[in-house]
Amino acid sequence: MTSLTLTPGAATLADLARIYREEAAVTLNPACHADIAQAAARIDAAARGETAVYGVNTGFGKLASVKIAAEDTATLQRNLILSHCCGVGDPIPRRHARLMMALKLLSLGRGASGVRLELVTLIEAMLARGVTPVIPVQGSVGASGDLAPLAHMAAVMMGHAEAEYEGETLPGAEALARAGLQPVELGAKEGLALINGTQFSTAFALAGLFDAWQAMQAALVTSALSTDAIMGSTAPLQPEIHALRGHAGQIEAAATLRALLDASEIRESHRDGDTRVQDPYCIRCQPQVTGAAMDMLRMAGRTLQIEANAATDNPLVLSEAGLIVSGGNFHAEPVGFAADMIALAVAEIGAIAQRRVALIVDPTLSFDLPPFLTPNPGLNSGLMIAEVTTAALMSENKHLANPCVTDSTPTSANQEDHVSMAAHGAVRLGRMVANLERILGVELLCAGQGIEFRAPLRTSAPLASALAHLRDSVPSVVEDRYMAPDLERAATLVRSGALIEATGLKMPELSA
Repeated sequence: MTSLTLTPGAATLADLARIYREEAAVTLNPACHADIAQAAARIDAAARGETAVYGVNTGFGKLASVKIAAEDTATLQRNLILSHCCGVGDPIPRRHARLMMALKLLSLGRGASGVRLELVTLIEAMLARGVTPVIPVQGSVGASGDLAPLAHMAAVMMGHAEAEYEGETLPGAEALARAGLQPVELGAKEGLALINGTQFSTAFALAGLFDAWQAMQAALVTSALSTDAIMGSTAPLQPEIHALRGHAGQIEAAATLRALLDASEIRESHRDGDTRVQDPYCIRCQPQVTGAAMDMLRMAGRTLQIEANAATDNPLVLSEAGLIVSGGNFHAEPVGFAADMIALAVAEIGAIAQRRVALIVDPTLSFDLPPFLTPNPGLNSGLMIAEVTTAALMSENKHLANPCVTDSTPTSANQEDHVSMAAHGAVRLGRMVANLERILGVELLCAGQGIEFRAPLRTSAPLASALAHLRDSVPSVVEDRYMAPDLERAATLVRSGALIEATGLKMPELSA
């Protein structure tokens, strides 16, 4: 297992992607330990004092006016965690849960939460030894933090709930014991510090971002293949066109497409004498659409990187000012906006890809390719229904792309009267990206088939390599056959990044 040492406040998207993709273990830079200890000492003093401090020696939410005796501190925190374990639905994927735990470490490491170092080292050890809390996917509205999902994590730290360890789902206490770890008894404010925060929503939004970016890179490859398949023009890729507009994503998308199509015999064969004046928008406007999606994803990435490094629980210990102050950093509005932005980008990448699929299978638009890309149409239906499937997936993503952040509803006896719904916005991204990967997989099948019909003319070297990689998994469709496995294998080439690697070209980076 790989391991990363992160400095709270300075983790990068590349760091977070490694945690997500490699399930890397995480430790915090020891330089943050002094600040953590200082804030914990201030909380301890407040818990023994007479002044009411929210969440330290009071009840929670609407019950904040109820004063709690010092001797009941541990019971207060225990009750808080167990009562908030109200998540329902399927368990989230392990790598999402581990990313969530790493984000909680970064938040606690800012030294404003008031927890003991013991909690930090326990989360670090759970990540290192593979103890992963079982987190139900449903139950958060994204304020006052991701309460229910984070409570399931905290409960395992206390020896309750369930965790996965070495492939088994076990009671929390047993999972800890098998890993050689001891449960912790929570002190003043520690339960609140663990469950107030946006780490569940942010983990899912980051996962959606990383997977969407990889799908976008694959879309550049499949769209270049489609361009050659229908013998489209590369004139709209001229760099001066895109420089005159100035959007960074558009400029990069056009440059990548030029590189992918460079030296294609198919392209060179119809520079002169082509009766078509312009290609349809799904070919001609690829840099404008995919580039805009790239810019949108990068904007979301900047927001999520800030959020990943933020202290988002409540109240916060302001050590320099000597204060413990209630605020609202747990409200996940920034994450909700970022998730909605990612959803829009994913939906639009899929929408224009679906139109390219429709173009290739239509003999009136594909520049003399056979109907539905079969050599014997009529007896064979070829890729007819594969295109219909992409239409279904595209439509589903359009519905899923509707904003979640605007769908607030009051909770907790109207104390939490505006919530972000960031968890909804972030969780749906996994389904949307999976739909997009399948749309692009079908485009790969169709474009590959189309290019083969252009023989003996050859496509460019990068695209020929990508097509050869496809043929290692999926043979050409000569006669009708059972198609579902082919669609899934093509989607896997997109999902795994293998299609991108096969081109041998450097693709645009998320952190450009």
